[in-house]
Amino acid sequence: MTAAEAPAAEVLAAEAAGHWKAQIVRLIGHRENVVFEMALHGGERTALRLHRTGYQAPVAIRSELWWCAELAAAGLPVPRPIETDAGDLLAVLSNGQCASAVTWVEGHPIGELNVPLAFPVAQQIDLHHRLGNLLACIHDATDRLTLPDWFLRHRWDRDGLVGETPLWGRFWEHPRLSDTDKAEVTAARDFLRDRLATDPALTGDIGLIHADVLRENVFVNGHSVSLIDFDDSGFGFRGYDLGTAMIQNLAEPHRAELMAALTSGYASRRPMTEATVALFTLARVLASLGWAMGRLAPDSPIHASHIRRAVSWWQAVRETHF
Repeated sequence: MTAAEAPAAEVLAAEAAGHWKAQIVRLIGHRENVVFEMALHGGERTALRLHRTGYQAPVAIRSELWWCAELAAAGLPVPRPIETDAGDLLAVLSNGQCASAVTWVEGHPIGELNVPLAFPVAQQIDLHHRLGNLLACIHDATDRLTLPDWFLRHRWDRDGLVGETPLWGRFWEHPRLSDTDKAEVTAARDFLRDRLATDPALTGDIGLIHADVLRENVFVNGHSVSLIDFDDSGFGFRGYDLGTAMIQNLAEPHRAELMAALTSGYASRRPMTEATVALFTLARVLASLGWAMGRLAPDSPIHASHIRRAVSWWQAVRETHF
Protein backbone atom coordinates (compact mmCIF):
# COMPACT_ATOMS: atom_id res chain seq x y z
CA MET A 1 0.00 0.00 0.00
CA THR A 2 1.40 3.39 -1.00
CA ALA A 3 1.24 6.52 1.13
CA ALA A 4 -1.41 7.85 -1.26
CA GLU A 5 -3.59 4.78 -0.64
CA ALA A 6 -3.36 4.90 3.15
CA PRO A 7 -6.08 7.53 3.80
CA ALA A 8 -8.67 5.56 1.82
CA ALA A 9 -7.77 2.40 3.74
CA GLU A 10 -8.17 4.27 7.02
CA VAL A 11 -11.64 5.47 5.99
CA LEU A 12 -12.65 1.91 5.13
CA ALA A 13 -11.18 0.64 8.39
CA ALA A 14 -13.24 3.14 10.37
CA GLU A 15 -16.36 2.02 8.50
CA ALA A 16 -15.51 -1.62 9.19
CA ALA A 17 -14.87 -0.96 12.88
CA GLY A 18 -18.44 0.26 13.19
CA HIS A 19 -19.67 -3.27 12.51
CA TRP A 20 -17.99 -4.34 15.76
CA LYS A 21 -18.67 -1.05 17.60
CA ALA A 22 -14.91 -0.78 17.89
CA GLN A 23 -12.15 1.78 17.41
CA ILE A 24 -9.16 1.61 15.08
CA VAL A 25 -5.86 1.84 16.95
CA ARG A 26 -3.19 1.67 14.24
CA LEU A 27 -2.21 0.21 10.89
CA ILE A 28 -0.26 -3.02 11.35
CA GLY A 29 0.63 -4.08 7.84
CA HIS A 30 -0.33 -4.71 4.25
CA ARG A 31 0.37 -7.85 2.26
CA GLU A 32 -2.60 -9.63 0.70
CA ASN A 33 -4.86 -7.80 3.16
CA VAL A 34 -4.65 -4.48 4.98
CA VAL A 35 -4.53 -5.19 8.71
CA PHE A 36 -5.28 -2.81 11.57
CA GLU A 37 -5.19 -3.17 15.31
CA MET A 38 -8.72 -2.58 16.60
CA ALA A 39 -10.05 -2.16 20.14
CA LEU A 40 -13.47 -3.57 20.97
CA HIS A 41 -15.88 -1.68 23.22
CA GLY A 42 -14.49 -3.36 26.34
CA GLY A 43 -10.89 -2.63 25.32
CA GLU A 44 -10.05 -6.09 23.95
CA ARG A 45 -7.31 -5.96 21.30
CA THR A 46 -8.24 -7.50 17.96
CA ALA A 47 -6.91 -7.57 14.40
CA LEU A 48 -9.16 -6.12 11.69
CA ARG A 49 -8.52 -7.37 8.16
CA LEU A 50 -9.65 -5.56 5.03
CA HIS A 51 -9.60 -8.38 2.49
CA ARG A 52 -8.07 -7.62 -0.90
CA THR A 53 -10.82 -7.41 -3.48
CA GLY A 54 -10.67 -10.27 -5.97
CA TYR A 55 -8.28 -12.54 -4.09
CA GLN A 56 -10.74 -14.62 -2.07
CA ALA A 57 -14.50 -14.86 -2.60
CA PRO A 58 -16.69 -14.20 0.46
CA VAL A 59 -17.51 -17.91 0.79
CA ALA A 60 -13.79 -18.72 0.79
CA ILE A 61 -13.14 -16.13 3.53
CA ARG A 62 -16.00 -17.59 5.58
CA SER A 63 -14.45 -21.02 5.08
CA GLU A 64 -11.10 -19.81 6.37
CA LEU A 65 -12.77 -18.25 9.41
CA TRP A 66 -14.78 -21.41 10.09
CA TRP A 67 -11.59 -23.46 10.05
CA CYS A 68 -9.77 -21.05 12.39
CA ALA A 69 -12.73 -21.09 14.78
CA GLU A 70 -12.63 -24.88 14.90
CA LEU A 71 -8.87 -24.95 15.46
CA ALA A 72 -9.13 -22.35 18.23
CA ALA A 73 -11.97 -24.33 19.83
CA ALA A 74 -9.67 -27.35 19.83
CA GLY A 75 -7.16 -25.36 21.90
CA LEU A 76 -4.66 -24.59 19.16
CA PRO A 77 -2.78 -21.25 19.22
CA VAL A 78 -4.42 -19.56 16.21
CA PRO A 79 -6.59 -16.44 15.93
CA ARG A 80 -10.29 -16.93 16.67
CA PRO A 81 -12.75 -15.01 14.46
CA ILE A 82 -14.99 -12.46 16.18
CA GLU A 83 -18.57 -11.94 15.07
CA THR A 84 -19.90 -8.51 14.16
CA ASP A 85 -22.64 -6.92 16.25
CA ALA A 86 -25.08 -8.46 13.77
CA GLY A 87 -23.71 -11.94 14.50
CA ASP A 88 -21.84 -12.43 11.22
CA LEU A 89 -18.19 -13.32 10.66
CA LEU A 90 -17.90 -10.96 7.69
CA ALA A 91 -18.78 -7.33 7.20
CA VAL A 92 -19.40 -6.11 3.65
CA LEU A 93 -18.32 -2.49 3.25
CA SER A 94 -19.77 0.26 1.10
CA ASN A 95 -17.26 -0.43 -1.69
CA GLY A 96 -18.10 -4.15 -1.69
CA GLN A 97 -14.92 -5.11 0.13
CA CYS A 98 -15.08 -7.68 2.95
CA ALA A 99 -13.73 -7.17 6.46
CA SER A 100 -13.22 -9.62 9.30
CA ALA A 101 -11.87 -9.46 12.84
CA VAL A 102 -9.89 -12.01 14.81
CA THR A 103 -8.51 -12.22 18.32
CA TRP A 104 -5.13 -10.65 19.05
CA VAL A 105 -2.18 -13.04 19.22
CA GLU A 106 0.41 -12.09 21.82
CA GLY A 107 4.09 -12.22 21.00
CA HIS A 108 6.19 -11.13 18.06
CA PRO A 109 7.14 -12.64 14.69
CA ILE A 110 9.91 -15.20 14.74
CA GLY A 111 11.75 -13.08 12.17
CA GLU A 112 11.46 -11.17 8.92
CA LEU A 113 12.45 -11.59 5.29
CA ASN A 114 16.16 -11.20 4.46
CA VAL A 115 17.13 -10.53 8.09
CA PRO A 116 19.14 -13.22 9.93
CA LEU A 117 17.31 -14.86 12.81
CA ALA A 118 18.13 -13.01 16.03
CA PHE A 119 17.66 -15.84 18.53
CA PRO A 120 20.60 -17.89 19.83
CA VAL A 121 21.09 -20.98 17.69
CA ALA A 122 19.78 -23.37 20.35
CA GLN A 123 16.58 -21.33 20.62
CA GLN A 124 16.19 -21.19 16.83
CA ILE A 125 16.35 -24.97 16.73
CA ASP A 126 13.92 -25.36 19.63
CA LEU A 127 11.40 -22.95 18.07
CA HIS A 128 11.52 -24.77 14.74
CA HIS A 129 10.95 -28.09 16.47
CA ARG A 130 7.94 -26.53 18.23
CA LEU A 131 6.71 -25.09 14.93
CA GLY A 132 6.91 -28.48 13.25
CA ASN A 133 4.96 -30.00 16.12
CA LEU A 134 2.33 -27.23 15.91
CA LEU A 135 1.83 -27.83 12.18
CA ALA A 136 1.33 -31.53 12.86
CA CYS A 137 -1.17 -30.72 15.61
CA ILE A 138 -3.08 -28.44 13.22
CA HIS A 139 -3.16 -31.16 10.57
CA ASP A 140 -4.26 -33.73 13.17
CA ALA A 141 -7.08 -31.51 14.43
CA THR A 142 -8.15 -30.70 10.88
CA ASP A 143 -8.40 -34.36 9.94
CA ARG A 144 -10.92 -34.84 12.75
CA LEU A 145 -13.25 -32.15 11.36
CA THR A 146 -16.25 -32.60 9.12
CA LEU A 147 -16.25 -29.66 6.72
CA PRO A 148 -19.57 -27.97 5.96
CA ASP A 149 -21.03 -28.53 2.50
CA TRP A 150 -20.43 -24.90 1.53
CA PHE A 151 -16.72 -24.94 2.48
CA LEU A 152 -14.56 -23.62 -0.37
CA ARG A 153 -10.82 -22.97 -0.60
CA HIS A 154 -8.42 -23.10 -3.51
CA ARG A 155 -6.10 -26.05 -4.07
CA TRP A 156 -2.34 -26.18 -3.53
CA ASP A 157 -2.16 -29.47 -5.42
CA ARG A 158 0.00 -30.42 -8.41
CA ASP A 159 -1.98 -28.19 -10.77
CA GLY A 160 -2.04 -25.32 -8.27
CA LEU A 161 1.72 -25.45 -7.83
CA VAL A 162 3.23 -26.54 -11.16
CA GLY A 163 0.32 -26.96 -13.58
CA GLU A 164 -0.38 -24.84 -16.64
CA THR A 165 -2.16 -22.17 -14.58
CA PRO A 166 -0.66 -22.19 -11.07
CA LEU A 167 -2.47 -20.27 -8.35
CA TRP A 168 0.22 -17.59 -8.22
CA GLY A 169 1.03 -17.44 -11.91
CA ARG A 170 3.23 -19.01 -14.59
CA PHE A 171 6.50 -18.45 -12.74
CA TRP A 172 8.63 -19.96 -15.53
CA GLU A 173 7.59 -16.99 -17.69
CA HIS A 174 8.93 -14.37 -15.27
CA PRO A 175 10.26 -11.56 -17.51
CA ARG A 176 13.40 -11.09 -15.41
CA LEU A 177 14.62 -14.65 -15.95
CA SER A 178 17.79 -14.93 -18.03
CA ASP A 179 17.93 -17.74 -20.58
CA THR A 180 20.08 -19.77 -18.19
CA ASP A 181 17.82 -19.14 -15.21
CA LYS A 182 14.72 -19.90 -17.26
CA ALA A 183 16.20 -23.26 -18.23
CA GLU A 184 16.89 -24.04 -14.56
CA VAL A 185 13.41 -22.97 -13.42
CA THR A 186 11.79 -24.97 -16.21
CA ALA A 187 13.83 -28.04 -15.24
CA ALA A 188 12.77 -27.59 -11.61
CA ARG A 189 9.12 -27.36 -12.64
CA ASP A 190 9.41 -30.49 -14.80
CA PHE A 191 11.05 -32.33 -11.92
CA LEU A 192 8.25 -31.38 -9.52
CA ARG A 193 5.54 -32.23 -12.03
CA ASP A 194 7.01 -35.71 -12.36
CA ARG A 195 7.55 -36.31 -8.63
CA LEU A 196 4.11 -35.02 -7.66
CA ALA A 197 2.52 -37.30 -10.23
CA THR A 198 4.43 -40.49 -9.45
CA ASP A 199 5.66 -40.56 -5.83
CA PRO A 200 2.94 -41.60 -3.35
CA ALA A 201 5.28 -40.94 -0.42
CA LEU A 202 5.10 -37.25 -1.30
CA THR A 203 1.47 -36.99 -2.32
CA GLY A 204 -0.34 -39.35 0.03
CA ASP A 205 -1.14 -36.77 2.72
CA ILE A 206 -3.46 -34.11 1.33
CA GLY A 207 -5.84 -31.91 3.29
CA LEU A 208 -6.32 -28.37 4.51
CA ILE A 209 -3.03 -26.51 4.97
CA HIS A 210 -2.02 -23.02 6.08
CA ALA A 211 0.15 -22.61 2.95
CA ASP A 212 1.97 -19.47 4.14
CA VAL A 213 4.06 -20.34 7.20
CA LEU A 214 6.42 -17.40 6.71
CA ARG A 215 8.31 -15.79 9.57
CA GLU A 216 5.87 -12.89 9.91
CA ASN A 217 3.05 -15.41 10.42
CA VAL A 218 4.80 -17.40 13.16
CA PHE A 219 4.53 -15.62 16.52
CA VAL A 220 6.82 -16.36 19.44
CA ASN A 221 5.78 -15.71 23.04
CA GLY A 222 8.44 -17.03 25.38
CA HIS A 223 8.97 -20.63 24.35
CA SER A 224 5.59 -21.05 22.64
CA VAL A 225 4.71 -20.51 18.99
CA SER A 226 1.42 -19.46 17.39
CA LEU A 227 0.32 -19.27 13.76
CA ILE A 228 -1.60 -16.35 12.24
CA ASP A 229 -2.93 -15.27 8.82
CA PHE A 230 -4.70 -18.22 7.19
CA ASP A 231 -5.59 -16.10 4.15
CA ASP A 232 -3.71 -18.35 1.69
CA SER A 233 -4.97 -21.59 3.21
CA GLY A 234 -6.41 -24.29 1.01
CA PHE A 235 -6.35 -27.97 0.17
CA GLY A 236 -2.87 -29.23 -0.56
CA PHE A 237 0.10 -31.41 0.26
CA ARG A 238 0.79 -31.34 3.99
CA GLY A 239 4.53 -31.13 3.33
CA TYR A 240 3.98 -27.77 1.64
CA ASP A 241 3.37 -26.17 5.05
CA LEU A 242 6.86 -27.18 6.12
CA GLY A 243 8.30 -26.04 2.80
CA THR A 244 6.83 -22.57 3.25
CA ALA A 245 8.31 -22.47 6.75
CA MET A 246 11.80 -23.12 5.34
CA ILE A 247 12.04 -20.72 2.42
CA GLN A 248 13.19 -17.75 4.50
CA ASN A 249 15.84 -19.92 6.20
CA LEU A 250 17.76 -20.88 3.09
CA ALA A 251 20.53 -18.34 3.71
CA GLU A 252 20.80 -19.12 7.43
CA PRO A 253 24.16 -20.62 8.47
CA HIS A 254 22.34 -23.30 10.49
CA ARG A 255 19.81 -24.11 7.77
CA ALA A 256 20.40 -27.85 8.02
CA GLU A 257 19.77 -27.87 11.77
CA LEU A 258 16.60 -25.78 11.36
CA MET A 259 15.24 -28.13 8.70
CA ALA A 260 16.07 -31.14 10.86
CA ALA A 261 14.32 -29.58 13.85
CA LEU A 262 11.24 -28.59 11.86
CA THR A 263 11.00 -32.06 10.35
CA SER A 264 11.54 -33.92 13.61
CA GLY A 265 8.98 -31.76 15.40
CA TYR A 266 6.41 -32.67 12.77
CA ALA A 267 7.51 -36.31 12.59
CA SER A 268 6.93 -36.69 16.33
CA ARG A 269 3.22 -36.81 15.41
CA ARG A 270 2.94 -37.49 11.66
CA PRO A 271 5.21 -39.01 8.98
CA MET A 272 7.67 -36.56 7.40
CA THR A 273 11.21 -36.62 5.96
CA GLU A 274 13.73 -33.89 5.25
CA ALA A 275 13.73 -34.87 1.57
CA THR A 276 10.00 -34.16 1.42
CA VAL A 277 10.48 -30.79 3.13
CA ALA A 278 13.24 -29.92 0.66
CA LEU A 279 10.99 -30.76 -2.28
CA PHE A 280 8.11 -28.63 -1.03
CA THR A 281 10.53 -25.82 -0.23
CA LEU A 282 11.40 -25.95 -3.92
CA ALA A 283 7.70 -25.82 -4.79
CA ARG A 284 7.32 -22.67 -2.70
CA VAL A 285 10.39 -20.81 -3.99
CA LEU A 286 9.07 -21.38 -7.52
CA ALA A 287 5.54 -20.28 -6.60
CA SER A 288 7.00 -17.14 -5.02
CA LEU A 289 8.42 -16.12 -8.40
CA GLY A 290 4.86 -16.05 -9.71
CA TRP A 291 3.65 -14.16 -6.65
CA ALA A 292 6.29 -11.46 -7.11
CA MET A 293 5.64 -11.25 -10.85
CA GLY A 294 1.96 -10.50 -10.28
CA ARG A 295 2.22 -8.12 -7.33
CA LEU A 296 5.50 -6.20 -7.24
CA ALA A 297 6.70 -3.30 -9.35
CA PRO A 298 8.89 -4.40 -12.30
CA ASP A 299 11.94 -2.67 -10.79
CA SER A 300 11.60 -4.25 -7.34
CA PRO A 301 14.89 -5.81 -6.18
CA ILE A 302 12.89 -8.72 -4.76
CA HIS A 303 12.53 -10.17 -8.27
CA ALA A 304 16.28 -10.73 -8.57
CA SER A 305 16.63 -12.14 -5.06
CA HIS A 306 13.69 -14.51 -5.56
CA ILE A 307 15.19 -15.75 -8.84
CA ARG A 308 18.58 -16.35 -7.20
CA ARG A 309 16.91 -18.19 -4.34
CA ALA A 310 14.84 -20.40 -6.64
CA VAL A 311 17.74 -21.35 -8.89
CA SER A 312 20.19 -21.99 -6.05
CA TRP A 313 17.70 -24.11 -4.09
CA TRP A 314 16.84 -26.15 -7.17
CA GLN A 315 20.53 -26.83 -7.66
CA ALA A 316 20.90 -27.82 -4.00
CA VAL A 317 17.88 -30.14 -4.17
CA ARG A 318 19.08 -31.74 -7.39
CA GLU A 319 22.56 -32.37 -6.02
CA THR A 320 21.79 -33.28 -2.41
CA HIS A 321 18.34 -34.66 -1.80
CA PHE A 322 17.35 -36.63 -4.91
